[in-house]
Parts: sequence; C-alpha cells; structure tokens
Amino acid sequence: MNAIEAANHSKSTAATGLKAAVAILEKWGASGEQGAAILRVSRSTYARAKRRDPAWEVSLDADQLTRISLVLNIHSALRVVFDNPENLYGFMSMANHNVFFHGRTPLEVMAQGDFISLYETFKRIDTLRGAGW
Repeated sequence: MNAIEAANHSKSTAATGLKAAVAILEKWGASGEQGAAILRVSRSTYARAKRRDPAWEVSLDADQLTRISLVLNIHSALRVVFDNPENLYGFMSMANHNVFFHGRTPLEVMAQGDFISLYETFKRIDTLRGAGW
C-alpha cells in the first residue's frame, strides 16, 4: 500500500468509526450539539456522519479518534453490564448521583466537551464491568 492508498484507507476507517460513534450517541439520546461536543467535530461533520453515506470519508486527528474509541468502549462496557436495551441505551441519559456525576447524566458530563470529562466518564463506566485500574 502506497502513501496515498494508506491516507485514503485511514480516512475511510475514520469515517466508519465516526459513523459508529454517532449511531451510539444517537441511541443514547444525545442531541447533535452534544454529540459534536463529545467527539470534538463540527456540527456539519456530525450531521454527515449521521447520514451514514458509505462513500463519505473524513480526516480526523488523534484526539478525535481517541474520543471515538472512548465512546465505543463505553458502549462495549454497557453491553457487558446490561442485557436489556432500556438500560443499555438509557443509562447514559439517567441522572447519576455518584460523586463524580453529582446528579447529572453521563451524557451531560461528556457533552461539556473537554477530554477529561469524557475519559473520567469512561473510567467510571468501565469499572462497572469489573475492569481494574
């Protein structure tokens, strides 16, 4: 694979990951504005990913790819913890009274847009499935 093919493959892979993360965020009940903030993409990029055009490609930086990975990993952790769709997809929109969340939903915390809020939410949810740090 030459450099041009590798770059195109990377854009295609990034678009696939972004589309998957957007689909999950939508199932969690995130608004377009929240989803764009969580993934640190423009609202237009978020909207294009939401359309799931198979030919669409996008260039993303390392921070954006890491954010996508965290959303996918949160979803994976929730799939281990919950076997019913109401909790699997509803948990992120439920008020959480643990110290870190202070009555806010995990989605609200992540939608602040800063990386640490997303990462700390991931850590706490990952712990639910018994992952040790």
